Amino acid sequence: MVCKEWPPVNKDEWRGVWVFLETWGDSIEEASLQLLGEGRRLADRLEVPLTGIIVGHDLGDLPKEAIYRGADQVIVADSPDLLTYNPQKYSQALYKLIVKYKPEIVLFPGTRRGREVASSVAIPLRTGLTADCTAFDVDERGNLIQIRPAFGGKIFAKIVTPDRRPQMASVRPNVFPTPPRDENRSGEVIREPVKVDPSEVELLEFRETSQVEMPIDKAKVVVAGGYGLGIPKGLEMLRELARLLGGALAGSRKIVDLGWLPRSRQVGQTGKTIRPDLYIAVGISGTSQHMVGVQSAKVIVAINRDPKAPIFESCDYGVVADYREVIPLLLEELRKRLASD
Repeated sequence: MVCKEWPPVNKDEWRGVWVFLETWGDSIEEASLQLLGEGRRLADRLEVPLTGIIVGHDLGDLPKEAIYRGADQVIVADSPDLLTYNPQKYSQALYKLIVKYKPEIVLFPGTRRGREVASSVAIPLRTGLTADCTAFDVDERGNLIQIRPAFGGKIFAKIVTPDRRPQMASVRPNVFPTPPRDENRSGEVIREPVKVDPSEVELLEFRETSQVEMPIDKAKVVVAGGYGLGIPKGLEMLRELARLLGGALAGSRKIVDLGWLPRSRQVGQTGKTIRPDLYIAVGISGTSQHMVGVQSAKVIVAINRDPKAPIFESCDYGVVADYREVIPLLLEELRKRLASD
């Protein structure tokens, strides 16, 4: 087998930071808005413009929202063929814009769509793609340092793409805070009509699923259970605690693997990253893989009967006790306070 060497890239031709903005209806997804804040920091560090990229059709004034959140300009890949999400068509449109404008960095939200489009674009661009980054930096040569956990969260790898452009990375939702909204900011909106080839994928039907319970990545309070609960029935108390606190129920990977909770409720490196004001971990040992998913929580409360559980090294408040004794007392007190209010 003969491997052809990729043609060299003139890095001086590539300039600017781009953020792929995933839209849903008449709004930009929160994970994309969060990336605008980090993109703004990197753009300022490199002294280059920050650009938001939206693929779709008939988006109205939606691009202005990205400018209010920190973008200098927004480029819209506009076509009737892009009205409904299609991975092949979206990837084509984005690829054409990247080749035309040559940004040095492109960031994607680590959502299903973001990951799908990012990988599909990286291949024809012949560049690297680092998934699930938790931090970024810039070296002395202006290369993007892409930082992500590796080996089960035991180390953090620093990845650099020194010879290819653009430098591409995805970031899971809730790793970075959402930047404040400033309607006094102004910027340019560029609408790029693009032509895309027919897709091999055909949309037959669109069904919107209803959320019975609050998504864990949207909740201000999250109550999570782990294998230390012992039995699935233990989740009933935690679900009630979450309800009284106006929060959401979550779980560790172990109980999700056992089928106690759906995958959408999993917190951790292989689950979701969350940023609640309050995180209550019950019966969770607190391995590094799990704590990666809650490292941005404002307050962490741990309830575990094992005093040597690793989570006690990371929590703000810890209770060494059997949850079957502690949770009922919490529920009783909460009910009293809610009744008095």
